[in-house]
Amino acid sequence: MSSGSKHLVGKSAQSKGHYEGSFGAFCSVFRPNENLSGNYISYFFQSNDFRKNISEISKGSNINNLKREHILDFVFPIPPLPIQRAIVSKIEALFSDLDNGIANFKKAQEQLKIYRQAVLKKAFEGELTREWREKQTNLPTAEELLQQIKQERQNHYNQQIEEWKKAVKKWEKDGKVEKKPSKPTQLKELILLEENDLKELSIIPDCWFYSEIGNICDCIVPNRDKPKSFSGDIKWITTPDLDEKLIKLDYSKIELGLTKNEAEKYNARVIPVNSVIMTCVGTLGLSSIVEKEIVINQQLHAFLPEKYYLPKLLAYYIRLNKNFYERISTSTTIQYINKDKCNSLPFPLSSLSEQTQIVQEIERRLSVCDKMEQSIKESLAKAEALRQSILKKAFEGKLLTEAEIQQCKQEADYEPASELLKKITNEKLRMTNEKKVKKVKIRNS
Repeated sequence: MSSGSKHLVGKSAQSKGHYEGSFGAFCSVFRPNENLSGNYISYFFQSNDFRKNISEISKGSNINNLKREHILDFVFPIPPLPIQRAIVSKIEALFSDLDNGIANFKKAQEQLKIYRQAVLKKAFEGELTREWREKQTNLPTAEELLQQIKQERQNHYNQQIEEWKKAVKKWEKDGKVEKKPSKPTQLKELILLEENDLKELSIIPDCWFYSEIGNICDCIVPNRDKPKSFSGDIKWITTPDLDEKLIKLDYSKIELGLTKNEAEKYNARVIPVNSVIMTCVGTLGLSSIVEKEIVINQQLHAFLPEKYYLPKLLAYYIRLNKNFYERISTSTTIQYINKDKCNSLPFPLSSLSEQTQIVQEIERRLSVCDKMEQSIKESLAKAEALRQSILKKAFEGKLLTEAEIQQCKQEADYEPASELLKKITNEKLRMTNEKKVKKVKIRNS
């Protein structure tokens, strides 16, 4: 009867048996008498026409409310009792077939989830690129790849140091007025995992190697404080903005954004393009690549870009390892993983050329999944539309055939709707008088 969400007002459920219990203050009970079929009324409450009218009637600023009178004054289409039963019987027969179809669609959705994970698992075991590797003649060994990456990291760090030295000289020349430029963080040693650490991991090709993500790239842990103003185009990203299936953000649906000045004012680190973000509180292991500069809240963690791994590959790998993060999470009232645990995921590194091939193989297969998923969604929407079409016909008197109506008229308890209305009116009057008598007795006692 009342809810902060308008779409919940008027939602109903039928008790199929004797119910002993209580219900909340925002709920109401409808008790049909012997002249009304409870199943018939229940189906009417599920119809779009009823829900739409209820939604329009409900009012409130923060809480949408229905008054008792709204339900009592609502106009119900009530046919003779045998016709009510026949309508219910036909609805249930049609719904049974419909529900079987919906169950099959939902089963297919679950199978697609399993297939998506299977694709990722095969990808990061090297199976999807096995034939591609066999055709290559110049792939580096794991040791050569490791040395290449170490050299690239060192060159990048040396460049950062040189740029920092120049910035310090300029800062000194300008009179040291502003804050001194920060020295680049000391380069982390690229450590391979020990033999014991590899036991529980998937076997990978000989030319790959495992290292923890935190050893491969830098990360950003956001400030805990939420900015107090949003007036810019640097999108403010929270967990709900990450898609359960896609590794891309839909920037058009994200309303809040900061300016550069706001980001500096609230000490909000701007996440650069080609970073990878992941959820680390509540829902763990959802990931996305960053295609435009963003700012993230404290429920997310960001891995910064590096030349020797593809952002998409890391994003897919994080999704494959949701169970890993759930296993190592700290749980009080809600699951979460800290910075060290976020960075502890063992990541299989291959050559950039093979990484590119892996991403192509993954996306070729997942694009088929996406098309099938869309087709299933459309079929489920059509099924729901058909359900509502059945209910609409039922309560417009168009569901039963003329022959079915004539058969209802042959039943012993059939009587015209006008007679049924008299019975309902008399029953209501009797119950009203009984309540009045009870009140008088209570007052006289």
